[in-house]
Amino acid sequence: MAIHSSSEQPAITGVILAGGRGSRMGGQDKGLIIWHQQPLYHHVLQRLKPQVDTVLINANRNLAAYQQSGFPVITDTIPDFPGPLAGMLAALEQAETEWVVFSSCDTPQLPDNLASHLWRNRNGALAVWARSEDRDHPALALMHRSLAKQLREYLDRGERRLLFFLQQAGGHGVLFKHAEAAFSNINYPEDLKN
Repeated sequence: MAIHSSSEQPAITGVILAGGRGSRMGGQDKGLIIWHQQPLYHHVLQRLKPQVDTVLINANRNLAAYQQSGFPVITDTIPDFPGPLAGMLAALEQAETEWVVFSSCDTPQLPDNLASHLWRNRNGALAVWARSEDRDHPALALMHRSLAKQLREYLDRGERRLLFFLQQAGGHGVLFKHAEAAFSNINYPEDLKN
């Protein structure tokens, strides 16, 4: 498979990861929690959609609610909510583009240049993720779909560590300067007050 090597950004599929258990939110489906009069995933969708050629939503509950967005909804192919990597695997296996950019559903202010900045700074890597001055944000990542086989094998071994997989795949973090607010995510009920 030829991997796109041009500096021109190729077609990219954007994926909103909304397939978790919502444990820190008392079991609520995080993507559907209302923040500033809209479900969290709507905020992500509004920021991600202009950056990509097509959008998929990864969800494992409340599928009809996500389908109301008009975008395809895909479910994990591995049972028991094994984490964001399972959603990433489902997307890599189903995407029609070579490249897929991911965002968690709880990052409503994600950068409006997430896909392009990751693409321009990947330096030939098959996986890159966002990094702010303070920390890594591995759920905001760009991956080549050729990593699907390696990811399935990783999950089949019982591994679940997202950052570790991206590093094993030869990836690196891409710095977004002065963007800490863009990466603030909503993990707990008190975070909804911001």
